[in-house]
Amino acid sequence: MNKGNVANRENPFENDSSNVKKAKGFDKLATIDMYLQLNTQVDTVVVDTTISIKKEYKFNYLQKDNFGLMPFANIGQTYNSLSFNSSENETKPLFGARARHFNYFEKEDIKYYEVPTPWTRLTYKTAFEQGQMLDAFFAVNLSKQFNFSIAYKGLRSLGNYQNALTSSGNFRFTSNYNTKNNRYRAKGHIVMQDLLNQENGGLLEEDIENFTSGDEDFIDRSVFDMNLENAENILVGKRFFINHSYDIVKKNDSMNNSLSIINETFFEDKYYQFYEDSPSTSYFGNSFTNSINDKVTLEHFNTNLKLDYYNNILGKLQFGIFYSDVNYGYNSVVLLTDEIIPNRIKANFFGANAKYSKTLNSIKLEGDASINFSDEFVGSYFDVQLSLKLNEDIEINGGINISSRIPNYNYLLYQSDYINYNWYNFSSFRNTNTQQLRFNLISEKFFNAKLDISNIENYTYFNLDSTIDKNRIIKPKQYNASLQYLILKVQKEFRLGNFALDNTIMYQNVVSEEDVLNVPNFITRNTLYYSNQLFKKAMTLQTGVTFNYFTKYNMNGYDPLLAEFYTQNETELGGFPRLDFFINAKIRQTRIFLKAEHFNSSFTGYDYFSAPNHPYRDFTIRFGLVWDFFL
Repeated sequence: MNKGNVANRENPFENDSSNVKKAKGFDKLATIDMYLQLNTQVDTVVVDTTISIKKEYKFNYLQKDNFGLMPFANIGQTYNSLSFNSSENETKPLFGARARHFNYFEKEDIKYYEVPTPWTRLTYKTAFEQGQMLDAFFAVNLSKQFNFSIAYKGLRSLGNYQNALTSSGNFRFTSNYNTKNNRYRAKGHIVMQDLLNQENGGLLEEDIENFTSGDEDFIDRSVFDMNLENAENILVGKRFFINHSYDIVKKNDSMNNSLSIINETFFEDKYYQFYEDSPSTSYFGNSFTNSINDKVTLEHFNTNLKLDYYNNILGKLQFGIFYSDVNYGYNSVVLLTDEIIPNRIKANFFGANAKYSKTLNSIKLEGDASINFSDEFVGSYFDVQLSLKLNEDIEINGGINISSRIPNYNYLLYQSDYINYNWYNFSSFRNTNTQQLRFNLISEKFFNAKLDISNIENYTYFNLDSTIDKNRIIKPKQYNASLQYLILKVQKEFRLGNFALDNTIMYQNVVSEEDVLNVPNFITRNTLYYSNQLFKKAMTLQTGVTFNYFTKYNMNGYDPLLAEFYTQNETELGGFPRLDFFINAKIRQTRIFLKAEHFNSSFTGYDYFSAPNHPYRDFTIRFGLVWDFFL
């Protein structure tokens, strides 16, 4: 359990004694360290209302550190990933349209709360051209045992280009309950999300020269004509989730053993849709119909029954059996001249999972494994990690991850009104197998370092096969040989008085016979900033500049119909600096963010390569705030 550091335990009611209240069921006056966030893994973190450079990195559309992500031109659009996460703790395929999932709240992203008094947080950020983002959140404990929270994150932004509107909504409702003796505990949530983007397909070819030249006549980006005029795609999902447990044998001072039974059940219903009033045959190729309406759905039900046993000598052991039922696909089959594309992938199967953890003095061993009992949906993973705390400052850990699973659903089956976007690979594609070694060093005094070495077999990707009559032919492919992928990431902050320099550098290397996984060799983010407390410590000020850079490489292209990135080896992008200037302040429970963001117009550029290769730069002034109110 992480209770946070002393700096996070400030009293939010300081200098305002009239607002100090005792919560119902709580014995103490409310202080900040009584406001807790929890997840289903029973990790607890104190609510943090401080201002820091990490908060600056997280003040964006995703509300998380976006190092290694290149944003598109409009807030709410997708991100081009500059690195690759090879670790897999999943045994089943994922839903497609991964480019729409950056702002999609998975079940692991949902937090649960325990608060002594009602807590409200409002996060606001300006967007582009007639738009703004607001994330409103409210949590309250009706008693010491029962909490509920409700939140909604909404965005609408017109963008600087034609046909670049973004509109999204993320509704979350959570509940957290435990009995007075803490023998029964339950956490549940309902999440409903819709993420809509207009898609313009990038600039017309004849406008690329005007765009890359930086001609002043084209500073107004709305004058450019785009490849697509009436295209939209949307990802919609809803999920119902509950995790509850009961202590059959409860650990106490006289009992060194405990035994609990846990059930986790969820149902998720998602669909992805792409539609156009009239087909863009010059961009996607020929179509079956005069209007495009591609829609794919996924229904996923999963229930897991687990036994959790703890012994002070053996450690903590968990074993579970799960049942999963999936239904992915379309409403009708597609008849091509030489192939029939079926409409459904259905499966229901059982599986098993297990976890183990043991702490002995400064050494901690953790393990996690899962396997499907299915001939068709073959999948498994095994993850083990050993951590060693050398002293109060230095921790080292290393781990192994071995996984095997079927590629994502849209690699296996896809249907479209566009003829080129129809395929069925369920019987021909093999499992993607990954073996990863990882090592981490964590030290505030020295530096933080991460080393990952991965071997990937049957790597599956979307590829730019060819261009026929200016139509891009994009197909899913598997790389039949193995490839090796290395990441070395180092982070260190240097301080001198009120000044600080925070540095993050990442080196990457891919070894393969063909260029199927493209990443830049170096990525760096360096922030020089000043922080101080002013006006008799009534305000905390933080201001500085962030330098972002990555080396040139063949950046992935973006396909707006699939909402997926594809590998291309024709155009190198990158090798340019980007600078963000910021002024942040905290006054009582309000944090204010003002930033001049250095984005580039070609984030939507030709084929959505989402990086510039010309000297012209754009800045936009963005304002935002985070307001915490404790009743």
